[in-house]
Amino acid sequence: MTKTSNQIRRDFLEFFRSKGHEVVASSPLVPGNDPTLLFTNAGMVQFKDVFLGAEKRSYTRAASSQRCVRAGGKHNDLDQVGYTARHHTFFEMLGNFSFGDYFKRDAILYAWELLTGVWQLPKDRLLVTVYHTDDEAFDIWHKEVGLPVERIIRIGDNKGAPYASDNFWQMADTGPCGPCTEIFFDHGDHIWGGPPGSADEDGDRFIEIWNNVFMQNEQFEDGTMVDLDMQSIDTGMGLERIGALLQGKHDNYDTDLMRSLIEASAHLTSADPDGPGKVHHRVVADHLRSTSFLIADGVMPSNEGRGYVLRRIMRRAMRHLNMLGTRDVTMFKLVPALVRQMGTAYPELVRAQSLIEETLRLEETRFRTTLDRGLKLLDEELSDLPEGADLPGPTAFKLYDTYGFPLDLTQDALREKGRAVDVAGFDAAMEEQRKKARAAWSGSGEAKDAGIWFELAEKHGATEFLGYDGEVAEGQILALVKDGASIGSSDDAQGAVVNIIVNQTPFYAESGGQVGDQGWIRTDTGLARVTDTRKAAGVVYHVAEIVEGAVARGQPAKLELDHARRQAIRANHSATHLLNEALRNVLGDHVAQRGSLNAADRLRFDFAHAKAMTAEELKAVEDEVNAYIRQNGAVETRLMSPDDARALGAQALFGEKYGDEVRVVSMGRLGGSGKGMDRNTYSIELCGGTHVRHLGEIGAFVLLSDSASSSGVRRIEALTGEGAMAHMAEQTKLLADVAAVLKVPAPELAERAKALLDERRKLENEVANLRRELAMGGKSGGPEAKEIAGVKFIAQVLTGVSGKDLPGMIDEMKARLGSGAVLLIADTGAKPAVAAGVTADLTGRLSAVTLVKAAAEALGGKGGGGRPDMAQAGGADIALADQAIAAAESVIGG
Repeated sequence: MTKTSNQIRRDFLEFFRSKGHEVVASSPLVPGNDPTLLFTNAGMVQFKDVFLGAEKRSYTRAASSQRCVRAGGKHNDLDQVGYTARHHTFFEMLGNFSFGDYFKRDAILYAWELLTGVWQLPKDRLLVTVYHTDDEAFDIWHKEVGLPVERIIRIGDNKGAPYASDNFWQMADTGPCGPCTEIFFDHGDHIWGGPPGSADEDGDRFIEIWNNVFMQNEQFEDGTMVDLDMQSIDTGMGLERIGALLQGKHDNYDTDLMRSLIEASAHLTSADPDGPGKVHHRVVADHLRSTSFLIADGVMPSNEGRGYVLRRIMRRAMRHLNMLGTRDVTMFKLVPALVRQMGTAYPELVRAQSLIEETLRLEETRFRTTLDRGLKLLDEELSDLPEGADLPGPTAFKLYDTYGFPLDLTQDALREKGRAVDVAGFDAAMEEQRKKARAAWSGSGEAKDAGIWFELAEKHGATEFLGYDGEVAEGQILALVKDGASIGSSDDAQGAVVNIIVNQTPFYAESGGQVGDQGWIRTDTGLARVTDTRKAAGVVYHVAEIVEGAVARGQPAKLELDHARRQAIRANHSATHLLNEALRNVLGDHVAQRGSLNAADRLRFDFAHAKAMTAEELKAVEDEVNAYIRQNGAVETRLMSPDDARALGAQALFGEKYGDEVRVVSMGRLGGSGKGMDRNTYSIELCGGTHVRHLGEIGAFVLLSDSASSSGVRRIEALTGEGAMAHMAEQTKLLADVAAVLKVPAPELAERAKALLDERRKLENEVANLRRELAMGGKSGGPEAKEIAGVKFIAQVLTGVSGKDLPGMIDEMKARLGSGAVLLIADTGAKPAVAAGVTADLTGRLSAVTLVKAAAEALGGKGGGGRPDMAQAGGADIALADQAIAAAESVIGG
């Protein structure tokens, strides 16, 4: 009976389980431990540190079925996919591994047993290759397995450099490597091709089905190679290739897995799977697998790094669907067929199905417009060219720059027409644009070192951010910058501060109110403490202090951010989103963000609102935020166009410029909100920052204050997590301390405080009345009035009263006089206060203002004002009180 691909995968893993191997799950397509790789491209990637001795595991033998992508970087099969029988962007690599356990003999014997014993492949149709100096492997094949010498082929350095050989395996330019032995199957002389190493080796008669790598060396960047302390085994056998062989096929695309997807494509497009559109169906089937698994592993389409490669694959498949005649968004409808075939082996595909479908649908919706415009322009340009002429480079660049049509997509479209692109002209147009961009950058008023960031961006591209999914990663140091210039190595002295640029980083660069991450960067020769992370021209640079040794350009590095600090920042950032929505619900839709700060110890949020919030409003906002924290819903992120995001109800910063694609963060569930994909989302905003995965991780939210930031803008300060808990604990302790002092239970504090305040006010009034009585002479009524020019006049210097007490006292004295004038000076212990009063019947001939000014001037002060019947002023020296009284008497006497 013909075995299915799922059975073959199971056979392989169970065979090696029986040989004492630990069956290990496939690692993600984004390698977390190898900065030299764009995607996981082999089964050994997850075991790299084990091979190097940097990591110890509980087992020394392992087997896996590893999902792999080869569509960028050194291993890139994208252009051949669909046109050949065995090229794929996505494939499964069956592998068995030994970490210092068995070596060449057992690896070869295991392979032979599985192929010829379990799967019963005919021995006389198998042949092998070995590295030309590997006599040990040659002898095992010949003397122990029994292969004739003529079916064991030695392959030397056939790729132009030492160890550059089909039989010397290197995962990347550096790292573990070693000689290998490859096993081939002879499909028969009715198919053209020669054995490996011959002039006709590129034919399809002899097909490699398994590669056994003897991991015994490590390659360094300077070209040196040393023996590994631990001799190990790394093997790889493509499931698609062995599947074709065991299913009696010569073409990988005729295997059950691929064929089911091809037929799904044919059914959806109503196009014969083996007709004129055969290549298109193959491209769609292959690219559906790679895009779906990449999305499931957290890669999202973007304009840089891994996201750009994903977008290229997606758009290539979508163009081929267009060539099959589809005019509607189609690709996402194929995802269920893939999940049916591979979901059992890879449950992450099932979990991410809705996200995959949504991402494909949104991407194809956008790309349809781009595709129609680009293909129309392409046809117009081709109609004006001579038959068979290459497309001019500037035209290809216009397609890229104006319509978002990548060069490889243009080349792919022209391939069916037998034409090519003037790549040199395209590169020249690209360089011209870069010159203009450099000129614009240098004139933008940035800091003196701005130019270096543009140069680095142009040379290395934008830094890839890995921090949405992890907080530890490996990277490669691309550059070191100090004082605005690129340097090769940091200073050996401790305390040297440099900016470190790495190809990929989990560190978030300060942006959108979220502060930059801190943490550590370690290399084999040094340790740097990252104090801040920033970004310029798309380049993330880590502001770092060298605390041990030195770091150098080109070194691999381990990057680890401060986990607790990042968690606190994430909590504050997510709480800010909840706060924004709660403010809108409590205060109204006029609330709009005007700024924010998301730091590790606090959050700050500025928003448009005309007046201070009431206590009731503050409590309502705090309660609403905490309610959604307790809801503990998942925080979801998606990439989509700004228009699509706004259509879902997403909030955006007023005046902010957004690109063609934005990151949309959704959190909380509110039935009937009308927002989000499900129309039941509480908060949805455009945001590139980092967030908690579930709202419960915020812990708690405490609103500290509401204050004025500027005209029409309020500012809220708040705490979350441990900061909020510490604040609440402090407040609880303070409450308990006050209750202890007042000797009442905490629930009765408010009533007790009110009673004390009432009692205090009553006592203060009594004291004030007594002071006035004492100051005015008590029951005796104070000093006698003297008569000056027919006007009764009382003047007195008072102690124990303040300036604000004087008007009331003057009114009392005027009432006693019936007719006359009064001058009172208060000795306050500082600058004296003076007040004058004149009864209403005399204000026509005498003004209190004139009296107080004369007295104040005599006291060393000046000015004074009020009404004709009452005026006040201040003096400078109480010792001059007698002169002040005399000055007032002079005014009365005329």
